[in-house]
Amino acid sequence: MKNILVIDDDIHIGNALEDMLQKEGYQVSRAYSGTEALLVLSKAMPDLILLDLMLPGLEGEKVLPHIKGIPVIVLSAKADPDEKAALLLGGAVDYVTKPFHTKELLARIAVHLRNAPGSEPNSVLTYQGLTLNTDSHMIAAGEKEVKLTRTEMAILKMLMRNPTQVITKSLLLDRISQDTPDCTESSLKMHISNLRRKIRDAGGRDCIEAVWGIGFRLC
Repeated sequence: MKNILVIDDDIHIGNALEDMLQKEGYQVSRAYSGTEALLVLSKAMPDLILLDLMLPGLEGEKVLPHIKGIPVIVLSAKADPDEKAALLLGGAVDYVTKPFHTKELLARIAVHLRNAPGSEPNSVLTYQGLTLNTDSHMIAAGEKEVKLTRTEMAILKMLMRNPTQVITKSLLLDRISQDTPDCTESSLKMHISNLRRKIRDAGGRDCIEAVWGIGFRLC
């Protein structure tokens, strides 16, 4: 199930968006200010973001540069062409002016989810000396091949597709369940410990960081 983060301080608009999206089968998370949005994003990575500009704490324009690797659709009553262009060049994938038509917004969401980087991931992922080929399931640390279990491979693939993002335990378990059914919350720590050891023994550095009480990320 795709997760959409709605960042809007207007409770009525946010509720309407949440109701609309849930009826379409999306999972919805909410943030009511720019600072809260950054906190939410530090704990989990949604598949798409609907971002209002007029936010308390930290305005939408200042939140946008902090979002990497996630399609952002700006929802705003502002209709200035120069501002639209600046936001699109600054990282947003789309700009929808309020008030909007429900069918049009849903169509734009569907298109951007279909075209999102994660929808057709690259077969070769690289990060800090690690190389993972998702087609051949080959992993190398520097020049040395590392042999991983199916579960370890699924964990590393998820982390390498979202470098530097903190992936919560629940999100990690949900996403890797498509590749491996044998990983549980109680065994996750053991799988990651084995994965770190294998990469380190192959001559790679310890690149998986545990974020206490939240989850894991590549560092």
